[in-house]
Amino acid sequence: MNEKINETIETYIRPLLKAHGGDMEVLSFEDGILRFRLTGVCAGCSAADLTSEDLINKELKAHVPEVKQAVLVNEVSEDLLEQARKILGLKA
Repeated sequence: MNEKINETIETYIRPLLKAHGGDMEVLSFEDGILRFRLTGVCAGCSAADLTSEDLINKELKAHVPEVKQAVLVNEVSEDLLEQARKILGLKA
């Protein structure tokens, strides 16, 4: 992945997400589109769309001209599914 993307995330985005108990994971970067998911407390937060629009898109576009758009991918992680199975007493 682009070093500028990593640097921008580490410097401008991750500290703010971590301050709220969250984080982000980059899933892919192709044709100027960065796909990511939010993790921790930020995953599933009702303000996740605003976070991606206001914070992540703004910072990435400002510091990395190659990024045309950052897209939030909402998906349920395998860890969360496993926790739910344990709570419900289901086997994988």
